[in-house]
Amino acid sequence: MSDARGDLGERAQDPRDGRLISWFQRWRRPIRYWLSSRSSVPAAEIDDLAQEVFLRLLRYSDDIAIDNPQSYLFRIASNVANEWRERAQHRQPHDNSWLEDLQSAPGAEPENAVAYGRAREHVQAAVQRLPPRQREVLLLHVNEGLTYKQITDRLGLSPRVVLRDLTRAYSQLRTQLNLEDLEDMDQR
Repeated sequence: MSDARGDLGERAQDPRDGRLISWFQRWRRPIRYWLSSRSSVPAAEIDDLAQEVFLRLLRYSDDIAIDNPQSYLFRIASNVANEWRERAQHRQPHDNSWLEDLQSAPGAEPENAVAYGRAREHVQAAVQRLPPRQREVLLLHVNEGLTYKQITDRLGLSPRVVLRDLTRAYSQLRTQLNLEDLEDMDQR
């Protein structure tokens, strides 16, 4: 441990560190601004990418003499942002299959089962209040999946009457169910 601290202490005295510290103080904000405005990097990632720029500068600064630190730093920033973008395109944080495990059937949870049961009762009661022919046409269409033509053939009605009965049935159900919903909300 003491050897590592000694190395850090010696490193802090190195004149190159003074240069790196001054560059960091001078160019950190402009690099952060550049990353946020030009590279479509999320705000949460900007500080990490800016830090990566200066870490790379530390890695390579011993090997080369840098005449133009601004262009050098912004070239590094551009490379860092491009690499981040490339990784982000291929990164999938989650496998979507686990979402299917989280979804439950409507009646699986008690609150859902109660709400589902109430809604079902409301719809059944509203259907029972329809006039008999409208109810029959509606049930043939919804439950058995018959087309208008098939309903006309089965019941001996004209297509116009089937269309009118279905339209009226849906309209009455919509009105009745909306009123019941409002009454339920008042009771809560």
